[in-house]
Amino acid sequence: MNNKKMLALDQQLCFSIYACSREICRLYRPHLEEMGLTYPQYLVLLILWDKHSCTVKQLGQLLYLDSGTLTPMLKRLEAMELVKRERSTADERTVNITITDKGTQLQSRADGIKNALVESTAISMEEFGPLLEQMQAMLERIHELNKNKTYCCIEADKE
Repeated sequence: MNNKKMLALDQQLCFSIYACSREICRLYRPHLEEMGLTYPQYLVLLILWDKHSCTVKQLGQLLYLDSGTLTPMLKRLEAMELVKRERSTADERTVNITITDKGTQLQSRADGIKNALVESTAISMEEFGPLLEQMQAMLERIHELNKNKTYCCIEADKE
């Protein structure tokens, strides 16, 4: 493949992933708006429905978000009475996030969202599993590259 074709937008894996992510979030939006949530808030609740509580640092690691992004979102979720934020008595730098009863009750409303979205994309459950595994494996590899600052060296052709 020549360099010009390699630089075409339709040849960029990163763009396809980016655009797909945005479109999936758009599919979620009407379901989440009924619950008064944004997609990132929904992701926080997914974690807390599973774990019941965790620290801001743990949430950041799981969601690939920094505390500067998480803190305002968690404050909004707390104002909605869906989570409770408390400083650790053992270490004041640590903030524990716990789901409230109201937050737990929201889970039943969210139960059907994933299946409805998988069905609307016409991806079979047989296709969904391997696709998810591939995406998770790619995310792990890319995260390791970024964490270790192991970047590819790109040399421009000198003509």
